[in-house]
Formats: sequence, structure tokens, C-alpha cells
Amino acid sequence: MQPFAYNAPATRVIFGSGTRARLADEVRRLSCRRALLLSTAPQRGEADALAADLGALAAGVFAEAAMHTPVDVTARAVAQARALDADCVVAIGGGSATGLGKAIALHTDLPQIVLPTTYAGSEATAILGQTEGGRKTTLRNAKVQPEVIIYDVDLTLTLPPQQSAVSGLNAIAHAVEALYAHDRNPVTSLIAGEAIRRFAQSLPKLMAAAGDRDARSDALYAAWLCGCCLNAVSMGLHHKLCHTLGGMFDLPHAETHAVILPHAVAYNTPAAADAMQHIALALGATDASAGLFDLAHRLARRPRLPRWECKHRTSTARRRLLSKRPIQIHGRSRCRRFERCSTTRCTACGQCLHRAAGRPRMRDFDEHNITRAVIDSLAQTGDARLKTVMTSLVRHLHDFVRDVEISFEEWSAAIDFLTRTGQMCSDKRQEFILLSDTLGVSMLVDAINHRMPEGATETTVLGPFFVAAAPELPFGADISGGIEGEKLSVNGVVCASDGRPLAEATVHVWHADDDGYYDVQQADLQSLAMRARFRTDRDGRFAFTSIMPAFYPIPHDGPVGEMLEALGRHPYRPAHVHFMIAAEGYETLITHIFDAESPYLDSDAVFGVKNSLIAPFPRDDRSGKVQRGLSYRFGLKPLPNAAQLV
Repeated sequence: MQPFAYNAPATRVIFGSGTRARLADEVRRLSCRRALLLSTAPQRGEADALAADLGALAAGVFAEAAMHTPVDVTARAVAQARALDADCVVAIGGGSATGLGKAIALHTDLPQIVLPTTYAGSEATAILGQTEGGRKTTLRNAKVQPEVIIYDVDLTLTLPPQQSAVSGLNAIAHAVEALYAHDRNPVTSLIAGEAIRRFAQSLPKLMAAAGDRDARSDALYAAWLCGCCLNAVSMGLHHKLCHTLGGMFDLPHAETHAVILPHAVAYNTPAAADAMQHIALALGATDASAGLFDLAHRLARRPRLPRWECKHRTSTARRRLLSKRPIQIHGRSRCRRFERCSTTRCTACGQCLHRAAGRPRMRDFDEHNITRAVIDSLAQTGDARLKTVMTSLVRHLHDFVRDVEISFEEWSAAIDFLTRTGQMCSDKRQEFILLSDTLGVSMLVDAINHRMPEGATETTVLGPFFVAAAPELPFGADISGGIEGEKLSVNGVVCASDGRPLAEATVHVWHADDDGYYDVQQADLQSLAMRARFRTDRDGRFAFTSIMPAFYPIPHDGPVGEMLEALGRHPYRPAHVHFMIAAEGYETLITHIFDAESPYLDSDAVFGVKNSLIAPFPRDDRSGKVQRGLSYRFGLKPLPNAAQLV
């Protein structure tokens, strides 16, 4: 194992729900009696509430904390602390309040208690960033390490989803850079992976339900882990960029991190492949920068550097500032050398981002960066779901092409195959659905959309031969339409998944004949046959007679048939009867029941067979006429809040 050094922070951490109630005890534990409460102006109410909770232990409130910890604000806060004879500071809020507490401690040695309300993670570090005259500098000093952190999940419940997203992405940056820092170690790498994984799972849940306590708890825990990473290793290119641009243009801290992180990672990827694999694994992605980009855009809805908040609004003003103060990035982190911007051409802080990301110009695409470029082109997609689907499609499709290193001839053959598949489609035949069926995609979609509880019958695909206008027939009717074949008697019961029989349920049934053909495939038939619609009685029962269906081939005279032949696959489906059952308040069930004696049960061409749907069709000759029988109980899944009828 690689030699390493690891310094464990001495901060006391209290984590839970309602833990703010322990603040007074923690103040006394530090042997303090006069606490100065710190917050930003918008969070003055929270600081006042804490002061009220502390009672005589509160010396006063300073609510002027500001982004990037301006030194003039620190000077006023230090003066107030001394005037009030404060013996400790208590910061409530995000990075601004925490940073002010650290700055006061740097000048006064006062102990600190922090109650985070965001996912900044800076409360767990001995790092302080300060801004003066538009220049942000960063220092490490044990004097600024908070003595106590009180993590109270309740304090984060009102954090808006959008702010939760960018705050979490800001924290993730700490863990990401810990994985390729020059002084990384196995402990921080382990913590970093867990932190990224927790955030990747919890932040999307918060966007969907801001009050999800479990997700809030996971996110707050992940924020602490990220802070621990940042405290243990050196900062790299990403943090240097964010601090430089943030201080220079007064950009919002968390939003700047959210925008730059995927691009800094993309830039660093060639120099830290092992770290990038670790990040991708934690995100559940195939590529670290792509995974971070997708997460950021899914959460923060196209995060961007907000130029309208820059002090230097025009490109001319930005160019003049950069000409006086060019961006210079130093540091020993294991990453690519950063080439400083050309001050004669850099007209906006966003251009620095493009250069750091190494994003290709329109004529610079290659096999490695084309995927990122295509995904970037989706940034303005208004429909969030469409963007998610297309991003994943592009990423997986490109990965497939790279994986098999497809030849131009193979690509041309694939285009021709898809073209002929489309040309084969008509109002009576859907070759693309057939392609989906034979590749197992139809059943995969069905499985994802029909996860059944215990007691509910499993589903299969509808198939191409359903006819909605089938006649409604009485209990026990013959639906064979006069077609000859071995007789079949079917008795079914429709129940809720808990076993209660369902009266007045609608039951559609249809099947092939003993040659494997459906009625709609036979031009000489004058009416529908081997299909009908029934209503269950008060006991949930229905019954009918028909003829025994046979196994049959799917249509294989087109491109899909050519594909099956090339793959050495047959086109056959085992014998089965189709059912579509609906009842008010329940999810409509679409399924087959397969003959247990039929061939092809283990090689169904469309992958529709499930063990629970295989049933015996036993022969019965007691009446003197040989016939087959089927008895089956169907269970329906309740709908959560709606009714469904067919």
C-alpha cells in the first residue's frame, strides 16, 4: 500500500433531529457564557431564535455575514465581539456564516459552534477563504477549525430544492478533488466515495420531495463527509478556479461550484484515470465528468454562471479586470497543468470555464470527446424528462459504438436494416414492435412499469392481435366461432391481490386456432372467432369454451425474421391464451396463460413466458368427448388514487 499521512480533525460532531436543543449545553461545555450569534441578513430570524433559546448565554447577534467572507465585514464582526465581551461564536447558516465565524476565530481565538443549514461542508474544515478588493485568498490554520458542529436535520427542511441542489454539488466538489489530490490517502478516498454516492442518491429525492427527512439526513451526513475530505487533503484545480472567479466577479459560491465541477473533472480525466473511475462508480455512471454533468443538470436545471450578478457586467469591464489580474492557478494536486487565459482574448468568465473544460471547437471532435459535445448540445432542452432520456440514449449508444468498434460497413448495414424495418410497417403490421419484442425490450418495459405486489398476476405484452370490439358474451359461452379443433373449457376467477373476488370485472380473451392463426389473419372468416368479452359474476367468476390453441411463429418474412435467422434463433411462441382484465380501482392486467405441455416455453421468441403464467391444460374424457381444461385465478393490483375501466 502507498505510504500516507492522515490527520483526524478534533471537532466534536452532534448529528440528528432536534439537536439544536443541545446548543446551550455545548456552549457551557466549552466553558463559555457569552455567545455571539452569526448569520446572514436573510437568516437573522434563525439567529434571533437561537439567541432566545440561549437566554443569558447569548451576548448578541451579528447578521451581516456575506459571501466570500469580505475582510471589511470580518472587521466589523470582530469589533462587535470585543465590544460585547463575547467568549465564543455560534454560526447558523451556510458557508457565509461559517466563514465569518472562522475569520473571527482567526483574529480572536474564540471557540466556534456551527449549526449548518445547507450542505456546504466547510464547517468541517480548517480552511478559510477571504475576499479583499476583488481577490479571494485561502488559508489553512488550526485556529479556524470549529470546535463543535451541531447537525440538525430539521434546520435543512426549509432549504429550497434548487438551493439544496447547488449546495450539494458544491459539497460533492470537496470529495471529488480529494480523490486526485497529491496528498490523498485510503481513508479520505473511502470517505469521498461514500459521500458522492450518498449525495447522488439523496439529492434527486430532495428535488422530488423537499420534506423527505431520510433524504435530508443522508444529504447532511454526506455534506459532513465531504467537509472531512476537504479538511484532510489539498485543494486542486476546481477549487482554485472557483475561488479565483468567485472572488474576482463576486459570483455565488455554490452555483459557481455546480457549474465548473463537471468541466474541471473532464479537464483532469487524462491525468487521474483511477480517481475518475472511483467517481463514476459512486455516481452509478460510466464516465465521471458525464455523470457529474448529468447530475448537475438534472438537479439544478441548467446551472450557469449568473452574469447578471457579476459586479463587472460588460465583457469590456471583465477584459480590463483580467488584463490587470490574470488567472493563475497554482497547486500540487495530481491534475493537468492549467494554462492561464490569454488576456487579449478572454472576454468573459465563462470563457475560462470552456478552456478549463477542454471543450472542443466544432472542428475538434474526436472519438473521446464527441459524446460530451452531443450531451452538451442538449443543455437547452426544455422538457426535463426528454433531456434525461436523450442524454442517456446518446451516452449508451456512443459507448456501444466504441465498445464494439463498429465498422463503416456494419453501420451502413444497420441503417439499411432499420430503414427496411420502417418500410415494412403498415396499419396491419408493426415491424418495429416485433423488433422490440424479439430483443426483449417490450418485456423489459413491461416489467419496469408493472412491478406487482404479492397476490397479483404477472403481466406480459399485449401482442398485435387484440381487438377492442370483441362481442360481450354470457357466462359459459362458446367463443370458437364454429372453428374445428380440440375442445377447451376455461374457468377463471378474478380477485384483488388480497384475495377478495371482484364482481363486474371486464375480461377480454383471445387466442390462436390449432394451426397457430388468429381470426384477423384469416381472410376467409366472415366474423370474429376465438375472442370475446365477459363480465365476472358476484363471486368474480367467468367461464367459456373454445378450442385448444397451438404454438405458432411470429411474422418472420421481414427484416426481423432475417435477424432471427442470422442469430440462429427460431420465430416460435408457445401455445397460450391472452387475457386483459380490468376492474374499477385496479390496474388493468394484460397477460397470457401458457400451456405447460407446449414446446418453446424456454425459448419464446418474444421472451414473454414467466413461470407463474404456465398452467396445465389437462385432458378430460369423462363426458365421452375428449377436451382440455384450464382453471386459473387472476389477481389485480390496486391503483393508488384512481379508477380504471375498459
